[in-house]
Amino acid sequence: MSFPDVESLLAMISLTSKRSQQFTESVIREMTRLAILHNAVNLSQGFPDYDPPEEMLEAAIRAIREGYNQYAITWGTKNLRQAIAKKTTELQGIPVDPETEITVTCGSTEAMIASLLGIIDPDEEVIIFEPFYENYGPDTILSNATPRYVTLRSPVPVSTGNRKDKGQHWTFDPVELEAAFNVKTKAIILNTPNNPTGKVFTREELESIAKFCQKWDVLAVTDEIYEHILYDGLEHVRMATLPGMQERTITINAISKTYSATGWRVGWAIAPAPITASIRKVHDFLTVGAPHPLQEAAAVALRLPSTYYDKLATDYGNRREFLLNTLLDAGFKCWKPFGAYYIMTDFSEVAEKQGLKGKTDAQFAEWLVREIGVAAVPGSSFYREASLGRSQVRFSFGRKMETLKEAEKRLSRLKR
Repeated sequence: MSFPDVESLLAMISLTSKRSQQFTESVIREMTRLAILHNAVNLSQGFPDYDPPEEMLEAAIRAIREGYNQYAITWGTKNLRQAIAKKTTELQGIPVDPETEITVTCGSTEAMIASLLGIIDPDEEVIIFEPFYENYGPDTILSNATPRYVTLRSPVPVSTGNRKDKGQHWTFDPVELEAAFNVKTKAIILNTPNNPTGKVFTREELESIAKFCQKWDVLAVTDEIYEHILYDGLEHVRMATLPGMQERTITINAISKTYSATGWRVGWAIAPAPITASIRKVHDFLTVGAPHPLQEAAAVALRLPSTYYDKLATDYGNRREFLLNTLLDAGFKCWKPFGAYYIMTDFSEVAEKQGLKGKTDAQFAEWLVREIGVAAVPGSSFYREASLGRSQVRFSFGRKMETLKEAEKRLSRLKR
């Protein structure tokens, strides 16, 4: 294949949509490709390197052998919708109707874009907290809306000098948040526990957000995929449980993180019936439906006993402490997470020690994967303004302990 000249290349670009030109490909997934290329320990993309629970695996095999291999009902098998409704009702104490309020999707990724496409009209606005999971901005743009960003302010990071610090929380300014709402605001996207910061929004914070949602007639779209991955006794408060919010909340979730099945692509959106009807129409023409046999297996996962979730949080808590100490020993400053399985870091001192002072986050991440053999995500991919993340990289500890120990071995080279 011959490469086009500049003029031909520009002509081809002109044939693409203006929407697609407003964002790049996923930086997170690009780092996984680089990790494979350099045979690095991949602590970038947020997927576990171990299998789902055995009960899920057996249920998937059984479903395939029992003939669940054709289209399911577009918005999800009855079995899975009932399991989602039962678990959600038990957790939040509010009834969920599996027939009219649940849409099963191809992962939480599709649940988010289908929800936004189902509720947004052109020229409306969506509020997003930053740093943010990188899909939210492009999803908003693809929905013909304008993203408005509210900054989460970073606390003092943990370093070798204050290693025993219990960690502080990222915060937002309520005045700044209030200023983001206006007559064009259609929705606010909320991710708690948060990727990439590990922030767990408090009840008081959610109540302040809810107040503005009700004042401006705005929907809350909540990504709660890390709901069971919490530390230090923190509570996951569900926006839909707050007074006046059940009728204006879309709750998004999936089996990906809780059950270590990111490749299965089974997620869902829970919303009031009229909103669900709109989401279902969009979903139907986006993907038709999620994989049928894996939906049956997901229903089995959602019925696991509470001891499963207790062990999940304990195991991830141990991994958090291990990687946190590994990174501190290597010279990184770290923001201790209280939920999810990521650690945001400041690499400035490491870069200076390695003769990389002045390098951008992307340049540092590329050097780290190539020379040290550990992959992380450049911090700028989580901000609207790249400069805000220029000294940051994010690591994932959603890995086997053996993997984290190999990363520790490689990162120890930074101490020399």
